[in-house]
Amino acid sequence: MKKALITGITGQDGSYLAEFLLSKNYEVHGIIRRASTFNTARIDHIYVDPHDTNVNFFLHYGDLSDSEQISNMIYNIKPDEIYHLGAQSHVRVSFDVPEYTGNVTALGTTRILEAIKRSSKRVKFYQASSSEMFGSSQPPQNEESSFMPRSPYACAKVYAYWMAKNYRDGFNIFACNGILFNHESPRRGETFVSRKITRAVAAILAKKQDFLYLGNLEAKRDWGYTPEYCEAMHKMLQQDNPEDFVLGTGESHSVKEFAEESFSYVGLRWQKYVKIDKRYFRPTEVDSLIANVTKAKEKFNWKPKIIFKELVKIMMDADMRALGLNPVGEGDKILKERFPGRWWKRD
Repeated sequence: MKKALITGITGQDGSYLAEFLLSKNYEVHGIIRRASTFNTARIDHIYVDPHDTNVNFFLHYGDLSDSEQISNMIYNIKPDEIYHLGAQSHVRVSFDVPEYTGNVTALGTTRILEAIKRSSKRVKFYQASSSEMFGSSQPPQNEESSFMPRSPYACAKVYAYWMAKNYRDGFNIFACNGILFNHESPRRGETFVSRKITRAVAAILAKKQDFLYLGNLEAKRDWGYTPEYCEAMHKMLQQDNPEDFVLGTGESHSVKEFAEESFSYVGLRWQKYVKIDKRYFRPTEVDSLIANVTKAKEKFNWKPKIIFKELVKIMMDADMRALGLNPVGEGDKILKERFPGRWWKRD
């Protein structure tokens, strides 16, 4: 049985990845932050009491800013694969807490790589890189595109990217950078714009909210479906040699289009409910991101099953159901058709 260690396991990506690896018969270990309130909602459905027999899912308290703690954890667990997904990952918030973002998102990667370097075991390492690193680089972007970061978060991710590559080249560590473009799901954090939109539309429909406040409506992103991206993370570490890969759908749509699709799905006009709040604008903006996934397609046959409009329907159905509304059902139908016998159990 292979062992995997996941940082950021309580996040969107971490929860799906944990489920996927468990379906592959892995022993899965996750790092969580100590808090006075429960913060494990996304993984509660797969949690198993450690007192039970045949347990293969374990949670450990840890902090990416503590190198000794990280090193001890890797030494004791002895994982075969490490998926480093943990970060301060909110782009707009990174402008408010740039030092903290750098400490966790950038230096956290270095701390893990140093522990791997000192380990007596050959460990495969996945670094969660981000399309935000491309910033103002001309789209479409691929593995050879220039990094032109436009936020403290993106700067921190660029640092982490180059550290992973440096340790790969200098110390023969099996390290892969997965440069993932926007990937969304019903488990996306409520403050991220995609989920903010779908939750608000459902709340407006339920008469629990009057308006949706957004920032830059013209920013364009390549929006995909998270479970597919988590499968691809695993595929990267199963390659014969460590490489870096761009993942996306190859389509680009604006925030305004996302809002328009979400409202129209339930028969509402977005213009009636959307208001602009300048607080949500970034000091420096990324105008357009779109993935060129030629390499991933050639190496491990990357072809997303869910694209933009289908993603919106899936998220809308889930958020309507969460508020006790009857979902339209098109998103649920798409999931059943595209993923028969799917490995994730929620949503």
